[in-house]
Amino acid sequence: MGTAAAQNVFGVSAHFRGNSRNFTSKVDFSSVNFPCNWEFSRMTLFPSSASTSTSKSFGGRICCLPDAGDCFSDKIPTPILDTIENPMHLKNLSPKELKQLANDIRSELSYTMSKTQKPYKASLSVVELTVAIHHVFHAPVDKILWDVGEQTYAHKILTGRRSLMHTLRQTNGLSGYTSRSESEFDPFGAAHGCNSISAGLGMAVARDIKGKRDRVVAVISNETTMAGQLYEAMNNAGYLDSNMVVILNDSRHSLHPKLEEASTTPINALSSNLSKLQSSKFFRKLREVAKGFTKRIGKGMHEWAAKVDEYARGMVGPPGSTLFEELGLYYIGPVDGHNIEDLVCVLHEVASLDSMGPVLVHVITKVDQEVEDASHSDMPDEHQEGLCNSDSLPCNTRPQTYSDCFVDALIMEAKKDKDIVTVHAGMGMEPSLQLYQEKFPDRFFNVGMAEQHAVTFSAGLSCGGLKPFCIIPSALLQRAYDQVIHDVDCQKIPVRFVITSAGLVGSDGPAHCGAFDITFMSCLPNMIVMAPSDEVELVHMVATAALVNDRPVCLRYPRGAIVKMNNLLCNGVPLEIGKGKILIEGKHIALLGYGAMVQNCLRAQSLLSKLSVEVTVADARFCKPLDLKLVRQLCENHAFLITVEEGSIGGFSSHVAQFISLDGQLDGRIKWRPIVLPDSYIEHGSPNEQLASAGLTGHHIAATALSLLGRTREALLLMG
Repeated sequence: MGTAAAQNVFGVSAHFRGNSRNFTSKVDFSSVNFPCNWEFSRMTLFPSSASTSTSKSFGGRICCLPDAGDCFSDKIPTPILDTIENPMHLKNLSPKELKQLANDIRSELSYTMSKTQKPYKASLSVVELTVAIHHVFHAPVDKILWDVGEQTYAHKILTGRRSLMHTLRQTNGLSGYTSRSESEFDPFGAAHGCNSISAGLGMAVARDIKGKRDRVVAVISNETTMAGQLYEAMNNAGYLDSNMVVILNDSRHSLHPKLEEASTTPINALSSNLSKLQSSKFFRKLREVAKGFTKRIGKGMHEWAAKVDEYARGMVGPPGSTLFEELGLYYIGPVDGHNIEDLVCVLHEVASLDSMGPVLVHVITKVDQEVEDASHSDMPDEHQEGLCNSDSLPCNTRPQTYSDCFVDALIMEAKKDKDIVTVHAGMGMEPSLQLYQEKFPDRFFNVGMAEQHAVTFSAGLSCGGLKPFCIIPSALLQRAYDQVIHDVDCQKIPVRFVITSAGLVGSDGPAHCGAFDITFMSCLPNMIVMAPSDEVELVHMVATAALVNDRPVCLRYPRGAIVKMNNLLCNGVPLEIGKGKILIEGKHIALLGYGAMVQNCLRAQSLLSKLSVEVTVADARFCKPLDLKLVRQLCENHAFLITVEEGSIGGFSSHVAQFISLDGQLDGRIKWRPIVLPDSYIEHGSPNEQLASAGLTGHHIAATALSLLGRTREALLLMG
């Protein structure tokens, strides 16, 4: 096949559609269906000189190189990467060039991402794997799905987004995850993890029904192997027997959940050759022939042969490998995830197999894999390790967070009450929780990405006489909502839910935004729902939750730094359930805040006081049970009431509206306005930019108050 034919078939071009946030790498494949054993010949695919032109805006062509005039002028040379504009250009590279490309990408990631202060080491571990996948498979016709967003940065670089990597997780920049609206090379969104096999299986079945021949590749990780959905998907994939490839990126060197007790999976010449043999077409077909032969001999012989096959493969594979066989996936591995030649060989064999069902390739990688080229060895340490991220990374210089404060309060309560235990679920663990784990190792349970299990497990602990604090990020608690209802609330079991990352979450955007927990927790009949306005209130609410023994309770706190920055932690004093408080009294207008938004109500009060507007600011503390006496008092003493929350429609403000309408308050002179998150997803950006976009800043609250008072011009000036 010549160059012209290849370019005519694939017609690779890059353009954008819509606004700067919805940009796409468009590839026209002219309705070509690839046979599974299709191979590329050596093609001369060199980008033109125009391919290295750049633009900081999204209003043009996606380019390979960063702007010469920005902060990247001192970066290490990446000669192979500079020739790559899209995955098609990888088809022409030799194994040696692919290895150099991986080094270039690792260097580029280390340099660019360390400057953006975003965690990126997970992507460093899969650089060779990403290169091998795009060398063998033909995206976007072939569907490549990822479970973990932080492992997709090399994928983004190879799919036309290199020049925009410095905008990652910034306003109007690249998403931290795969995004269907961002690129056609992202067939499905990677955010919460454990969804890639389910989505990939759906795509594979749809492909089969429509008679197409594209391939589906789902990349999973150790973290996602803790999630139940992954095994449900594998089990269904084994039953449906549709062709798809699952790649397990094992950066922990073991399938064992406890690293300190796990042995390292060996990677050597023997395991490498066995993996190549397992993936070979001859071996796979020979195995299928043997299966058919034993079936014809008789059921007993077939079952005996299957047991021998499973036992033999279990002998050469790592612990846990036969689990995938039991689920119906053909296991291949382990494969060295940093050996380009082995990866390409195995993936080529896997990609060339027709009608062989789902396959799992077990790839061993290192999170701390470094650039091999000696010229890169003098990179500063921070380029290898990354910089501090106050949201998720331990750092001596980061400000004290709500999570730090919560853990300190929980430790104080746990010292007083030996029945207090902690269950944690979610993607990774906040550094502050490690302190609790160190102090109470037998009273701390980290179940990983198994939120459904965490909730029911906590219910069981409670039934056994313990006091579980179940810690789950808001966006991930959504997965376990059925368990919250039926296994906890319906039975009035006292589980103490601690909802972290509540509200807007900055650079994580809508993927991990905790917008809905107030709404979906406060509608449950037996649930106590509360939120602290600052770290002192948080300490009191931890003490309050520890004493609730007749029903479930939840408290939420936001991501980020605490309010008062006071390192002296007070002792928690249990609050009266359903009791709010007035912080500042005024006569013109009342602001009733819930949770972290009380602070913005105080900022609005400060702005309005300069305009001679006297404002009452109240801290609701509880959404359920609502402080009816406080709400009635605010309605009777003010002409205007504004409720403010960092949550979706249907939350705290809806409970206030329900009460004041039934209580007849709306029949009188009171005028009420709710301020909530808009009925849309807030894209990633800085916390302040997100609050401004959502209309939740102190200025927005003050402007709403001025509008209610008929001072529209002043409201506009305030926002201007």
